[in-house]
Amino acid sequence: MAVPKYQAFLLPVLQFSGGGDERSNRDTIEAMAVRFAMSGQDRAERLPSGRQWVLDNRVSWAQTYLKQAGLIEPTRRAHFRITDAGKAVLAKPPAHIDVAFLNQFPAFAAFKSKSTPTSDLASTPTVPSPMEVAPVATQTPEEVMADASRDLRAHLATELLEHVMQCSPAFFERLVVDLLRAMGYGGASTASGRVTGKSGDGGIDGIITEDKLGLDAVYLQAKRWSGNVGRPTVQEFAGAMQGHKADKGVIITTSEFTADARDYVRTISTRIVLIGGRQLVNFMIDHDVGVRIVETHVVRRIDGDYFEGS
Repeated sequence: MAVPKYQAFLLPVLQFSGGGDERSNRDTIEAMAVRFAMSGQDRAERLPSGRQWVLDNRVSWAQTYLKQAGLIEPTRRAHFRITDAGKAVLAKPPAHIDVAFLNQFPAFAAFKSKSTPTSDLASTPTVPSPMEVAPVATQTPEEVMADASRDLRAHLATELLEHVMQCSPAFFERLVVDLLRAMGYGGASTASGRVTGKSGDGGIDGIITEDKLGLDAVYLQAKRWSGNVGRPTVQEFAGAMQGHKADKGVIITTSEFTADARDYVRTISTRIVLIGGRQLVNFMIDHDVGVRIVETHVVRRIDGDYFEGS
């Protein structure tokens, strides 16, 4: 049989995790191949780009949707387990699970309703239906491509945040410095950014020097947290900056910031920028930190100037 569409995998993937044990992505893909009695030819089918197997791609999309609905959760890199919400679904299992079924979960509905252009870095990236589903007939090919691009970016952002959450605190500190340098702070010199490697200094984890003499610098704090960062942490960082006579700071976290923390930075003279997890991965994608281009689609149109006077 041909590889089923991604929605056909939603319920089987959830059922595969139903025992409560941690499951790996690879074991899940193998289990789906067995579940749907796929032949070797089916399993060898690749996407048009040739860079990924269709089976792997569609099971991955199914996992992404189940995660966004809160039915499964990542445990470590390339591993996940079922949540209490997922167990509740299996306690009264539906005949099948599709996007319409997942819309009953507020997290998933919010995830889908906030689909935004990729330039909106401050917004939470979301994933509409993968473009393996037939496009709406009223869409132009350009609109279909734009939707697909947003789908792929949102999927990448979700995976990227999971990877960042699993890295060590020391690696995350280096990542933050690499990102700021990639964004143009400190110029091209590799010596312009460094991890301090110190503790007990108000959380100053890195410094980016913006000129060769080091007269102007940006102080960094990296928080690889799952819980939101509150005002006390931001206030402590602001105090540490004052001790260094610094007036530019950036706090980057894998989670988000409380409203109290954001209100605080607006009331002080020290300039501190707060970057939450969703905005972090969008910046990483935009500046090619931790990601790479695997495929480029070129769209051509008639060159009217060439034919002018023909």
